[in-house]
Amino acid sequence: MFLFRRRTNRVTPDQAHQRTTDGDAVLLDVREQGEWSAGHAPGAVHAPLSGLATGTALPSAAAGRSLVVICRSGHRSRQAAELLAGRGAEAVDVTGGMQAWASAGLPVVAERGSSGRIA
Repeated sequence: MFLFRRRTNRVTPDQAHQRTTDGDAVLLDVREQGEWSAGHAPGAVHAPLSGLATGTALPSAAAGRSLVVICRSGHRSRQAAELLAGRGAEAVDVTGGMQAWASAGLPVVAERGSSGRIA
């Protein structure tokens, strides 16, 4: 169970896509490896919530940047965004997660760059 002191903002998949393609934020995918491998947003950075919750540092591509956090449905990303905000990061999470991202027609790729799916 995670305990958080802050509530972070939430964004839609379209807002997340805009923030991360404009270059001012990084999309941080907090799903586990199998989910990530099956399909993720192009350009996303992978950092599983299980690692973040135990104190694992952010990958260098995400460190010190504004974060737009995403998972499968929006539950884990909410937890991760609050955890990261508690560490001083600027973080928002994506309402509906990768399911909503894909439903909005936004791109999903597999680990090797081919068309992906949401696991």
